[in-house]
Amino acid sequence: MRDETVGEAGEFTVIDRATQGRVQPATTLVGPGDDAAVVAAPDGRVVATTDMLVEGKHFRLEWSTPEQIGRKAIAQNGADIAAMGARPTAYLVALGCPPSTPLTVTDGLTEGLWAEAAVVGAAIVGGDLVESDQLVISVMALGDLEGRSPVLLSGARVGDVVAVCGRLGRSAGGLALLAADRDGAPELLAAHRVPMPPYSQGPVAAGAGATAMTDVSDGLLADLGHIASASGVSIDVSSAALTGDAVLNSAAVDLGVDELAWLLTGGEDHALAATFPGDAVVPEGWVAIGTVGEGGGVTVDGKEWQGSVGWRSFGK
Repeated sequence: MRDETVGEAGEFTVIDRATQGRVQPATTLVGPGDDAAVVAAPDGRVVATTDMLVEGKHFRLEWSTPEQIGRKAIAQNGADIAAMGARPTAYLVALGCPPSTPLTVTDGLTEGLWAEAAVVGAAIVGGDLVESDQLVISVMALGDLEGRSPVLLSGARVGDVVAVCGRLGRSAGGLALLAADRDGAPELLAAHRVPMPPYSQGPVAAGAGATAMTDVSDGLLADLGHIASASGVSIDVSSAALTGDAVLNSAAVDLGVDELAWLLTGGEDHALAATFPGDAVVPEGWVAIGTVGEGGGVTVDGKEWQGSVGWRSFGK
């Protein structure tokens, strides 16, 4: 039996399937169904970010299920909120798709979106559905600082310690396996399909005095480069402090790739990287990997990294 499509069901049927029966947190004062949502902002400030995933560029349906894609769309936005030292509270999702898209695909996306939002106690409060030539998912995330100051890219100071929380290189390893049509290392494939940002550690780092913070979306060196540039400092990463694992190492050997390159330049892990004052105690769960100095740029073991430093949307 052929699956019903979005074009056959119509816009409002698809939206109803995405929103009916869903539970909203107390912070959602007006949820889906009105002209706009109303979300409580107890702090008096709202942290906001947005990101977009385009089929064929950021995901492939032959590599990931619709549910996994939905979770990834929420995770990458939630990681940005966490990197500001805030807690995600609500998401707005805009979806573009061809009329021929099966409802099983949009239903799967919906399940993934709501499931990942629930991980941090948030929900989908609104969005849009339009016709497009390919599947496009645009997410806006809102967050609450809960009285804390936002942790900016521009706050790193000479003498600070650089630390990370979360796994590095695993998404890059999973992507490389998929591109090579290898089905081994399910842990790496899962890491690429559904990242697991350490959401709660953003506020923890802020409370511990983090001076700057970012999520690792483009690659560790690339994202630390944003901190170095915004703060007017240099950052040196110690390769010995970066810890891979047996699974990552085995995949790197199998594919003839340098594991360190995945750790330093692999994107979409959505781990958190932050700088802390040199005399501060790095929070539990964080690993010190480098130092902040005078000058500019990012080095590895005191030397410039040779090769790509990470993802560039319009790079070659």
